[in-house]
This record gives sequence, structure tokens and C-alpha cells, in this order.
Amino acid sequence: MESHKRNGENAERQGARDGLAQDLARGVGQLLRQMDFCSLTEFTLRSGRRVDVIGLSSKGELLVVEIKSSLEDFRSDQKWPEYLEYCDRFFFAVPDFFPREILPQDTGLIIADPFSAVIFRDAPKLTLNAARRRSLHLNFARTAARRLQDRQLSLLT
Repeated sequence: MESHKRNGENAERQGARDGLAQDLARGVGQLLRQMDFCSLTEFTLRSGRRVDVIGLSSKGELLVVEIKSSLEDFRSDQKWPEYLEYCDRFFFAVPDFFPREILPQDTGLIIADPFSAVIFRDAPKLTLNAARRRSLHLNFARTAARRLQDRQLSLLT
């Protein structure tokens, strides 16, 4: 009985974290739009990993934003170093109450809420392989087109 109660509490906490992460992604999307980046959420890389937000500028620059809604979320998910080889710049996006001092200093930092976001610390420029850049540009375009197509088709049915 006690384990069911704990599992229910864990599911409730996870749901709240997921809701906050979606809210932060919305704020990050607003920031990227102001910076003249197009962005996609839940973008799957060729490696099979999924980044929270990817942005593409008119100059072809790619940035990845990893959203961390809580300290527990950061500590339990250490896949982010794998994303560095898929972008020109890498950022963490966190809510204002997040303990920023635990985040790596050699990454960018965005403070976000559901309505906006601000770059607190800019991300250093990374080196992205030309072939991988081309592949990511194509994947970005096809993913965006597929999502638009799916939405249009759902309106017809």
C-alpha cells in the first residue's frame, strides 16, 4: 500500500516537472524567435537522443537547449554532453529558482518562465562538422515540414 502511494506521488511530481519543462520550452521558444531563430522541441538526433529544443538561425547556426526543471532533473539526466557534437552553441534553460551554481560554467545559461526567457550566460562557440551540419539542417527542415503536414492533415479529418 505504501509503495503505491509513493509511486503515485512520484508520478504526480514527474507530471509537474513535465508541465514546468513544457512551460520553460515555450519561454525559450519566444526568446529564440526574438533572436531570429526557428526552433523545434523534442527534436531527435541521428544518434537517437532527443534534445529539448533546437534552434536554427538564418545563417545556419544551430543551438541546442537542454531544459532542467529541477535539481533532481539535472542530477538524474547526464546525457547532455552527447549533444555538444550536434550544435554550434549549447545552453541549459532553467527556472529562476534553480541553483545555477551547479551547472557547468562552460555552457550557456538561459533563465526562463512560461512567457519569456533571457540569456544569463552566453554559450561558447563549438565546432560542428560540415557533414553533420548539413545532415542536421536537412533533418530540421524535414521534421518541421512533417509536423506541419501532420497538423494540416489532422485539420482535414
